[in-house]
Amino acid sequence: DARLEDVEREYMRIAAHPHHDAFIGLHDGRPAFLMERYDPTEVELKGLYEAEPGDVGMHFLVAPPRTPVHGFTRAVIEAVMEALFADPEVRRVVVEPDVTNSAVQALNKAVGFEVVREITKPEKQALLCTCTREQFEAATTGDAR
Repeated sequence: DARLEDVEREYMRIAAHPHHDAFIGLHDGRPAFLMERYDPTEVELKGLYEAEPGDVGMHFLVAPPRTPVHGFTRAVIEAVMEALFADPEVRRVVVEPDVTNSAVQALNKAVGFEVVREITKPEKQALLCTCTREQFEAATTGDAR
């Protein structure tokens, strides 16, 4: 429901922030999803959880498809996680989906996230979830998939 000006303002804020980045993912050469990477000790979760060395926060947003592609959103979250874990310093990904967002919770579980606990953020009740490199690999390789 955001206006173009609101979106531009938000991403200018992210671009200017030293602990928050946004990336556009392409599918067939067209923008198809957004990945945000952030330092959870400085953005989103500051003071709300027990951080560990190597933690990185993540959000992703998939554009509405012109033609639905079965499994596309699952492929997006896997690509996002692979991109995050490509950095050898990243040991764990931390997310905070809304407690009512069952679709994202299912995707998170499918790639290895575990719910730690419910937390209260200014804008929502959220589930604090974490996924280590090992949990991601176990969930997305071999028989686990």
